[in-house]
Amino acid sequence: MPRVSTPFRRTAVAVSVVLALGLAGCAAGADGVSVDADQDKPFVLDGVSDLTEIAQLTGPGAMNDTSAVSVAGTDLGSMTNVGDRTFFFFGDTFGERDPESIGGQGGFWRSNVAAWTTDDDPSDGIGFEGWVADDIGLAAALIEGDHDANGAGGEVTKIPTYGFAIGGTIYVAYMSVRFWGEPGAWDANRAALIVSRDDGRTWDPVAGVEWPGDSNFVQFATARVTEGGKDWIYFWSIPSGRFGGVQLMRVPATEKAVEDQAAYSYFTGVDGEEPEWSSDLADAETILDGTIGELSVMWSTYLDRWIMTYSDAGNAYIREGITPWGPWGDPIELVSGAEYPGLYSPYLNPRYVDEDGRRIYFTLSLWGPYNVFWFSAELERTGG
Repeated sequence: MPRVSTPFRRTAVAVSVVLALGLAGCAAGADGVSVDADQDKPFVLDGVSDLTEIAQLTGPGAMNDTSAVSVAGTDLGSMTNVGDRTFFFFGDTFGERDPESIGGQGGFWRSNVAAWTTDDDPSDGIGFEGWVADDIGLAAALIEGDHDANGAGGEVTKIPTYGFAIGGTIYVAYMSVRFWGEPGAWDANRAALIVSRDDGRTWDPVAGVEWPGDSNFVQFATARVTEGGKDWIYFWSIPSGRFGGVQLMRVPATEKAVEDQAAYSYFTGVDGEEPEWSSDLADAETILDGTIGELSVMWSTYLDRWIMTYSDAGNAYIREGITPWGPWGDPIELVSGAEYPGLYSPYLNPRYVDEDGRRIYFTLSLWGPYNVFWFSAELERTGG
């Protein structure tokens, strides 16, 4: 079983860290964002400015000594806050990688790994304090993929798409990849959940909860919201690959509900201003058309609006949403693929903002070096 290892922090010098038990709450946003169903409010996001590459988080030359846990190449880095900790969930990870190689390849392959930190100052990068690790301290898969040959019809890998927490219980959604196709295209067997009830030390599948690999519910972005006096986890969802639109799903924010497939409901439209939901996945309506790659959604306290980041056609974009289901504004370029070729997966975290939310921080993966980087940008609001 994997365990949590705490070998180093920021300077790559070993430190002694005691892993506290009983993480409480969901940290930033733990109380849930109250849903305002008024769709007639104006858009206020006017642009972004001062894009800054702050640090490399993983791999050779990174601010974190990830070689100590045998992480030479990895990607993604979606974040989940649990108490004062933030977990970073990474995708296919390689402990041995030729420095001249391009993309995800190498030796000592794990389908996913995770680091955690209590670093709450995003301005100079994020220092990792520990990893989910094996008995000798190397980063271990939370749930290993089968590593079948690509095109063999089995499972190539299991990729984490996003996490969320109910109290101290941590859930991570993953997609079971059947086939990697042309750039931006892949097929999935299914999406499903894993859970940790011991502060991330060990992980188990959530039995009986999964979504078909050919559905629009394969890759997720999550947020905790309050609607009608009740707390929910919302899932903004896209199909496998990077060529689909966004649909919306929700579940009551309780462990019992999260682990019951019948508790999930799917957004089907609005009656006036009131959202309507169905228990049938087939009834789900698309809330944002387009070719949306790996996405992230959070409430912006600076804009008083929802914001979504994602990749599309080699660039990273940001949009604002009036409600969780829209309308969504026009895409605004966040990071140019001309400046950062092979970029994908711009992931936000409501914990990591400055200037009352005007400056946002986010992870970004670059395919060439196949590692995760830390960026920031300022949101420009209509009227200043």
